Amino acid sequence: MTALLSLSGLTRRFGGLTAVNALGFDIGEGEVVGLLGPNGSGKTTALNMISGALKPSGGEIRLRGEPIGGLSAHRIARKGVARTFQLVRILPSLTVAENVLAGLAFRGEPLWGEAARDEADLLLRKVGLEGRAGEAAEQLTYIDQKRVELARALAARPSLLLLDEWLAGLNPAELRTGIDLVSHLRDTGITILLVEHVMEAVRALCGRCIVMNAGTKIADGETPAVLRDAEVVRAYLGTAHA
Repeated sequence: MTALLSLSGLTRRFGGLTAVNALGFDIGEGEVVGLLGPNGSGKTTALNMISGALKPSGGEIRLRGEPIGGLSAHRIARKGVARTFQLVRILPSLTVAENVLAGLAFRGEPLWGEAARDEADLLLRKVGLEGRAGEAAEQLTYIDQKRVELARALAARPSLLLLDEWLAGLNPAELRTGIDLVSHLRDTGITILLVEHVMEAVRALCGRCIVMNAGTKIADGETPAVLRDAEVVRAYLGTAHA
């Protein structure tokens, strides 16, 4: 398996606090990997370093073998890394389509005009927002704002998609819809690193999981085995039946 993303000794310190401590793992092309752990374990900090929102204090991040650790977020995005956020970040004063057009304008090979509008319509159809291009983004439901954010991330044509608790806060019906959508993306061959607390989604989507606790990796393997691991149960799940 060819590694798309490789982390080695990745570390981030905030003063005297080590939020991520010598984290290392590889993700292969086309994998969907869950990054799990209790709150404060360093998951989002790791995503922030991969996406360029934070600079590492030490270690390496490589994308297809090329070092990207410490590059600015826009440079990493143009190399093929896109992400969503724990708290939805749409452009509320714009329409649904304009949010996606913004993503198309700033990708590595920008699209403009008619071609951009056609691509925006295609992306909105892909995330389940067909026919809603002209609606005000701020008026959408929570899950539909998440769809807009996802369409904007996909506008970058990423080889690596980082989903930071994208399925959090959804009711059961919305969760099923969200799982189906991410499953469809998985079937297109995109590589996904997914930070998630919803075990139903993790089991449905992730063939493999990496678990962090207190900034350190404590498990890495096939999802069923990892979720049964005694150290993972103690650190994160809290019960052998979780």
